[in-house]
Amino acid sequence: MQHVHIAQLSKSFGPTQALRSVDIDLHGGSVHTILGENGSGKSTLIKALSGVVAPDAGRIAIDATEVRLSSPRAAQALGIHTVFQEILTAPNRSLTENVHLGFHPWLRDRSSAADQARRTRELFESLGITDVDVAAEAGDVPLYVQQVTVIARALLRSPRMLILDEATAALGMGERRALFEVIRRLREDGAVIVFVSHRLDEVIEISDTITVLRSGRVVGHVPRAEATPAALLALMAPERA
Repeated sequence: MQHVHIAQLSKSFGPTQALRSVDIDLHGGSVHTILGENGSGKSTLIKALSGVVAPDAGRIAIDATEVRLSSPRAAQALGIHTVFQEILTAPNRSLTENVHLGFHPWLRDRSSAADQARRTRELFESLGITDVDVAAEAGDVPLYVQQVTVIARALLRSPRMLILDEATAALGMGERRALFEVIRRLREDGAVIVFVSHRLDEVIEISDTITVLRSGRVVGHVPRAEATPAALLALMAPERA
């Protein structure tokens, strides 16, 4: 996946227009942040890219081929994997089971329980977690471990496009640093990374390009070299009458 082109994407929910003719280009080997206040359209854009909601108008093309992301399964089949803002785990299943949920399609040999546990530990270690029992149930571990579990689930699938929607919100500093190292490795491998965070220091540190949304519209594409807190806040600020 070298290029994702989003053209004139629009979506309304009743009288509320969440996206208004949004144009964005996402490139492989780069981190592209979507930034905006609450209600700016970030979540709707992420859900459209993830196959959760269908846009009313516009198109999404991957490497010049238009695609229809009609469901999360359709998006995942194209290598698009999303870590949503809501931490989605099965509380009564182990961390290993949560990481591997849905990973084995029909007609593929299942890996052994020991192999799954080993791979889960490897993923957790890459995300800065070394002291958690991967056999523990997800409902019994702290929130930050649940967040790491969801991120590990996406990484297990070797995403061609990884969408992280406020994925650092529940993480401590050590886990954030480890996640950023993972993001950098994925970027070096040519993946498309879409990052959403309200923390401007994180955005400026990890992003190659920042697209700012306001009231469902793109109000600016800011390259990393020009990204300062003042410049980003000015773009995010509501329009004055």
